[in-house]
Amino acid sequence: MALAVYPGSFDPVTNGHLNIIRRAVKLFDQVIVAVAYNVRKKGLFSVQERLEMLEFVTRDIPGVEVDSFQGLLVNYMQKRQATVVLRGLRAISDFEYEFQMAHMNNYLAADIETVFMMTGAEEFYISSNIVKEVASLDGDVSGLVPGVVEEYLRRKNKK
Repeated sequence: MALAVYPGSFDPVTNGHLNIIRRAVKLFDQVIVAVAYNVRKKGLFSVQERLEMLEFVTRDIPGVEVDSFQGLLVNYMQKRQATVVLRGLRAISDFEYEFQMAHMNNYLAADIETVFMMTGAEEFYISSNIVKEVASLDGDVSGLVPGVVEEYLRRKNKK
């Protein structure tokens, strides 16, 4: 078994992300859910808020650690001595980008493998961007995100 890193923006974490995390802990000794800090992307939530949400929703899932990183994913993985990048796929449209990233990561660090997991059938249409848009228009996102995330969205959209 190996140490896997599930990187992403998680802006915000969705039920689709949680589906991947819950299934991944059955396959790996430990899963680090790593919030990527990207200075070129302006998120709705700060990295700290994303970490708080992730820590809350994964608190009862053994084998999960929540962390954040800046810079190249492979550098973070080498620092953490992780060997597997875990990525979720919702649709064919995700595959092309993820395929390119997997090959670039392998080019940069040949000892790191990428494992793709398909999201569950109930979550394949959920994305953080869609959730944010629906929530910003006062739509119901209760089945798309955990309750605590729904509350964060409500507070953020009241500002």
